[in-house]
Amino acid sequence: MEKIGIIDLGSNSARLVIVNLFADGYFMVVDELKESVRLGQDMERDGFLKPARVAETVKTLKMFKKLCDTSGVERIIAVATEAVRRAKNQRSFLDEIQATCGIKIRVLTSEEEAVFVYRGVINTMDIPKGIILEIGGGSTKIVYYNRRNMLNYVTLPFGAVTLTGLFSGDGLKPEEQAEKIEEFFTEQLKQVEWLKEVDADVQMIGVGGSFRNLFKITKMVRKYPLDTVHNYKMSTEDFVPVYDMIKVLDLDKKKKIKGLSAARADILPAALAVIKSFIKYMNVETFTFSGAGLREGIMFNQALPMTLEKPIADVLNYSLTTLVKYYDCNEKHVEHVVNLSIQLFKQLRVLHKFPRQYLKILKIAAMLHDCGMRAKYYNHPRHSWYIILNSTLSGATHREIVLAAFTACCHNREDINLLDWTRYRDIVAEDDLEIVKKLGVMLRIAESLDRSSAGTIKGINCDILGDSVIMKTEVEGDAALEIRNAMAASSEFRKSFHKNLEIL
Repeated sequence: MEKIGIIDLGSNSARLVIVNLFADGYFMVVDELKESVRLGQDMERDGFLKPARVAETVKTLKMFKKLCDTSGVERIIAVATEAVRRAKNQRSFLDEIQATCGIKIRVLTSEEEAVFVYRGVINTMDIPKGIILEIGGGSTKIVYYNRRNMLNYVTLPFGAVTLTGLFSGDGLKPEEQAEKIEEFFTEQLKQVEWLKEVDADVQMIGVGGSFRNLFKITKMVRKYPLDTVHNYKMSTEDFVPVYDMIKVLDLDKKKKIKGLSAARADILPAALAVIKSFIKYMNVETFTFSGAGLREGIMFNQALPMTLEKPIADVLNYSLTTLVKYYDCNEKHVEHVVNLSIQLFKQLRVLHKFPRQYLKILKIAAMLHDCGMRAKYYNHPRHSWYIILNSTLSGATHREIVLAAFTACCHNREDINLLDWTRYRDIVAEDDLEIVKKLGVMLRIAESLDRSSAGTIKGINCDILGDSVIMKTEVEGDAALEIRNAMAASSEFRKSFHKNLEIL
């Protein structure tokens, strides 16, 4: 295992993430540090990075370097974006950073930055056709892809920091500033010819700190139960009232908004104005948030170099396998339980009548049913439930994550806590409870049929006869333990499927 540090020096903030690279191309973030340095502030006048901003950046990068050294980081990959890219004193700044901090920074071109953002998104989201809006401090990137191929991109040299600076004078009220930014940004969009050719059914994907802050605010307003920004969906209808509320407030009042970072309070209205302009210009009705962007694009390049040529084919499976490895689950047992779960799902379809997408939920639960053992063996289904709910699962919707978590909680005589279930009523439907119970029974039987983790039971054939299900097992060796454990689920099976269970 190798430990690396990735530093992303933007126009607004500097971020460090420390990443463990596992064997076989998997990775996990193990630490993070963020500071608001505002490196791009006040550059509009003469194009120079200002001494106070440079000093703050040097101070921040020294802290980053110390954390990397004490954490055992073997390599640091540091990149800079728009502010440094267009700074007239770029060379002296980079030399100073290397001399004082011992960090060599690579300044990304606009294309390299767009490609890294695209790779971060495409390798973590199951959206085959999308248009990415990434709002930085000094620039805004728009990337269009289809069939998981990047088709077009543009970097507009205006971000949340620069737009705030451009429209902060003239005695304008906050809402007037926001409207001016909307008008200005719409004019910039009109100059991007290829935007007019984008398919009408393309999905918009939001990337960056402003979208993360928007999620936090929305979460507080809606009392949304999940903390996961990745794959959160928001309608334009829900966005506009939040924007209208924030754009009229002065800075002191904005700082008091729950969920809004105080360091971003002054620039968030500009970012929201960009979003408003974009969704109106592109006729967007719903957009999806991505928790992955440039830094994750770099991580994939480091952990899995093949993503330089083509994206990961199965985003969900890659994400699940990463968690299985991270939580040190028995990989052979996991694979066997997944296979047995799939067999049960298919052979009992005449009883449950679930469409194919529910097999995805069962697979997530089967892959991660034992991850809670990393916390403690006793009550580990409950720990697995918590881990699934709080893990960023690529390629899964929030509803699928919640259903999978409750399914995993059922796999070892655990029952669903109805108080917990009602917390997620904005994500799941009332009918979903019975679905979870059926999936949970199937998972419990599949897990029991590999109770010894020896792979003794190779396959299952189910016959549905009258009021009974006869489950015939294909066995290599003594399967008494497995069959005995599986039969312990017979009462739950009867409640869910209204059939008696016999296992031979």
